[in-house]
Amino acid sequence: MQPLDLETVTAGADCAVLRIVGEIDVYGAPQLRERVVQLLADGTRHVVADLREVDFVDSTGLGALVGSLKRLRARDGSLTLVASPGRVPQLFDLTGLLRIFTLHQSVPEAISGDRHWETALASEGHDSEEWCRKHGLL
Repeated sequence: MQPLDLETVTAGADCAVLRIVGEIDVYGAPQLRERVVQLLADGTRHVVADLREVDFVDSTGLGALVGSLKRLRARDGSLTLVASPGRVPQLFDLTGLLRIFTLHQSVPEAISGDRHWETALASEGHDSEEWCRKHGLL
């Protein structure tokens, strides 16, 4: 069992990247759920979940991601996923979750062209590539 590590990098008032390392399973899913609830309480509505270092996702983990998407959408927010080619994207394809989630291969790709992210990064004086480099998200 690998513990789940969650790191949040915020941009502007309502955007954040949630970097997830480990396994999103029956043990880690509650942590993920709680972090998204906390982000919402802090005013974040647009989240990019960086799953590139996630080794495993079980049904409880998928449920936590779907629940997070519903919570964010209820506040006019969004949840976009970033995943490296391999098992995680295959799981989303097999379960039909690609119909409700947008998957990208990099954080810059996920935030480029998104008006919420563009506004958040402009308020900090950065473009997406520069901001991602600054925060180690390339």
